Amino acid sequence: MVFGLGKLAVLESKLNIYEDLSKEMLDKLERAVGTISDNSNKIAVILERHENRLDESDRADKLIIGMLEEMKARYEKDYESVQGRINGIQKKVDANAKFVVGAGAVLATLVAVLQVVPPMIKFLTPPTISGIMGGLTDSTHELPRQQIRKFS
Repeated sequence: MVFGLGKLAVLESKLNIYEDLSKEMLDKLERAVGTISDNSNKIAVILERHENRLDESDRADKLIIGMLEEMKARYEKDYESVQGRINGIQKKVDANAKFVVGAGAVLATLVAVLQVVPPMIKFLTPPTISGIMGGLTDSTHELPRQQIRKFS
């Protein structure tokens, strides 16, 4: 039996070694599980913060889109108003242009008529000859006044 006790002692020492190793491995596993749990909690916190930021971003995006739609509607109204005013001014400009062309034509016609009428009146009206009773006197044969006084 001595022989069996030696084997038993070897087995017990091996069992103690395996027991110590398994305790170390179990301790390492518990630490790893703890670290994984801590990291998982940290990731959950980070994901929650990220989710909150995404929600805030969505709300901000919706507000911005709403503001842009309001601005678009306001600018469309302004555009229609300005377009109407421009069309009204264009109609007035067109009417004034027609008036200017008509007035220019009338003035050109008046100028042409006023340039043509006086020569036609001279051509159509005969020159008047004035007659004096007693005949015509020729002023070339008359003496000047100073010479008349010298002779007297």
